[in-house]
Parts: sequence; structure tokens; C-alpha cells
Amino acid sequence: MSVRITLVAAARSSALLAERFDDDRPLDGAGWDEVRLAAHALVPLNAAELRYCSPSPRSRATAQALGFAPMAQPGLRDCDMGRWRGRTLAEVTAVEPGAVDCWLGDPRSAPHGGESLLAFIGRIGGWLDTRPAGDDGSVVAVAEPSVVRAALVYALNAPPHAYWSVDVRPLSTLLLTGRARCWSLCLQSAA
Repeated sequence: MSVRITLVAAARSSALLAERFDDDRPLDGAGWDEVRLAAHALVPLNAAELRYCSPSPRSRATAQALGFAPMAQPGLRDCDMGRWRGRTLAEVTAVEPGAVDCWLGDPRSAPHGGESLLAFIGRIGGWLDTRPAGDDGSVVAVAEPSVVRAALVYALNAPPHAYWSVDVRPLSTLLLTGRARCWSLCLQSAA
């Protein structure tokens, strides 16, 4: 049996240059505006049998604003960034440039004391693989853009460094169909 999982990237909580690792800030004004503008296209997803969200404030707020009435899933939380949590990439690079280079270059490294990229992708893949698969089951989940990136890399069985080549915009969607360890990316037509 297969399942259809639509991942929706949460609306923004800050300007791009102000984004922080493992950010737990709520939606900002621009994020609320994005949700209002995209709602007409995303609200139909709330017909999914199962509706989830990451435990972050912005994912919860996005899902609730879209009427999903989601259940928070700890398995969909952002990557654990250890001591870098709450800091911007620029701030960390200024203090620990070698550690940042190591983190960007080796998916097994976690110089921040948190979760490695490889472990993060594996955790998100584990969440995908354990979704209930009823007859034509459908799932929608609102999560951090990093979670959507990790899900895509896992589903396509791409090398971990491909994670850095995926750009996930706020409120973009990713549709995966399949079952445990056998996922397909589904691109939908605009019509």
C-alpha cells in the first residue's frame, strides 16, 4: 500500500538574512501575509486523512492558519544545531569558521554538538517511512524548510551533499508518493 505525503514549508518568521539556526520565533508580518496570499491554493490540502506539523511556532501557526488542525510531530523538528542554536550563519562563521567549513563539507560532522546532516536526513526519512499507509492514504505536514529539504534528499536517495543544492521557499510544497524506503517525487501540473 502506498501513501501520498505533501510537505508544506512553513511561512517565514524573519527576513532571510536574519534566519537563525533552529529558530523558534513565531511568524512575522511578512509570514502572515504569505499565508493569506497562498491559502486559496493550500487550504484544499486539509482534506488529507492525517495532518501534522513540526513543533516549531511558525510551523504550528502556518498549519493552523490554513485550517489543518495538525498534530505536532517531534520527528519533524528542525536539525538540532547544538550550541549554534539561535545564531545566524554569519555570527557562527565569524567565531568558528573552521567548524562551519567542517559542517558544510562533511555530512557526518556536528561540530556544534548537535545533530549531523546525515543523522538529520535519516531522522526525517525515518518519519516518512513510518507514516500509516491506508488505501490511497493522504498526509499533509507543515514543517521547516530544512525538513522539506531533508525529506527530498532522503526520498530520492540522493547523496547528503545534495541537501545544500535544494532551495525551499516559504509555503512551497513537496509531494511524495510511495511507501517505506520506496518514494517517488510527484510534480503536479498547475492546471
